Amino acid sequence: MPAQEPIVIVGGGLAGAKVSETLRAEGYDGPVVLVAEEAELPYERPPLSKGYLLGKDARESAQVHDAGWYDEQDVDLRTGVRAARLDVAGHRVELDTGETLGYAKLLLATGASPRRLPVPGADLDGVRYLRTLPDADRLLADLSGGGRSVVIVGAGWIGLEVAAAARHHGNEVTVVEPQPTPLHAVLGARMGAVFGRLHRDHGVELLTDATVREIRPAEGGRFAVVTDAHAGLPADVVVVGIGAIPNVGLAAAAGLDVDNGVVADHALRTSAPDVFVAGDVASAFHPLYGRYVRVEHWANALNQGPAAARSMLGQDVSYERVPYFYTDQYDLGMEYSGLAAPGDTVVCRGSVEDREFIAFWLSDGRVTAGMNVNVWDVTGPIQELIRSRRQVPVASLTDPDTPLERLVG
Repeated sequence: MPAQEPIVIVGGGLAGAKVSETLRAEGYDGPVVLVAEEAELPYERPPLSKGYLLGKDARESAQVHDAGWYDEQDVDLRTGVRAARLDVAGHRVELDTGETLGYAKLLLATGASPRRLPVPGADLDGVRYLRTLPDADRLLADLSGGGRSVVIVGAGWIGLEVAAAARHHGNEVTVVEPQPTPLHAVLGARMGAVFGRLHRDHGVELLTDATVREIRPAEGGRFAVVTDAHAGLPADVVVVGIGAIPNVGLAAAAGLDVDNGVVADHALRTSAPDVFVAGDVASAFHPLYGRYVRVEHWANALNQGPAAARSMLGQDVSYERVPYFYTDQYDLGMEYSGLAAPGDTVVCRGSVEDREFIAFWLSDGRVTAGMNVNVWDVTGPIQELIRSRRQVPVASLTDPDTPLERLVG
């Protein structure tokens, strides 16, 4: 690649930061420019709904690297700068500062944005979303000190982690969810009910099969959250967590293939020459599943960024890690590996009632996903079971005396 043109990374999250780190670790000594739209050092997102929001971790703990690292590694970090236009034919990217950067290779790590609640009043000042560090700053200020009424729209991962943090700070919490259980689309009814019981046991009022119709302003800066079954749930704070949408605007305008993310092959190469993708915005072909997969979780950004960096350097790359995510809520810690489908059968070993178990999702006797709840050091064999695609007897999966390593072979 021409020495005078840099590798340009668009996106200042975990994926983008790991790309710059990996380029240097792999010996690339050419120019690297990291364009970060937020006026923050690149940071990880899990602390925003976990340690930082709980008030247990410092704000700086979310940073991938401290400020000195970028200088030491000769990475040209541009914070508070947005990539406005991509010219793939000319190998140029225009910034909102008016500057145009040529590139030898370009990495898109533009992430995702919160899905907006499409009801009247959802744009009222004070209705919170949680995606950025400044979002977490505002929400932490709202929750700290307790004694407030918090209504959370959506019982997905963000909604439930915010609910746990709000209760930790001593607030009254109501969660409104249109599905029969929390996490219904991800975990199904049986495992979703586990999280429903968890939150109810910790004092959360969980309203399932309920849809928010409107958010109205009320006296004293408060809100009334109208659902199809409630005339107005009183709230000092309203938090919306109903999913995220990949930020594909820059790629789509440049003519790249876009379909639920920026489409890429197994090596994270997009449809445009010398343009690669990683993180929440990537819809990459996954050899293990034989289809395109987009994963919005921390582990994907952590691992896909380095893979994309190596691919940009011409190394033989095939990104095929088993999807993985985790959550911590109250006294429950969980890790989930794989991709389950709605029709998969769920079997468990351990005690679901005591919240100390492993759940397995099965299709044709093969493990498609596994979730360990308050059981540790089993992610490796669970992922090996998924990768092997071998049929496993249910009796062996559910027997706590049968080591998972034995089932792998």
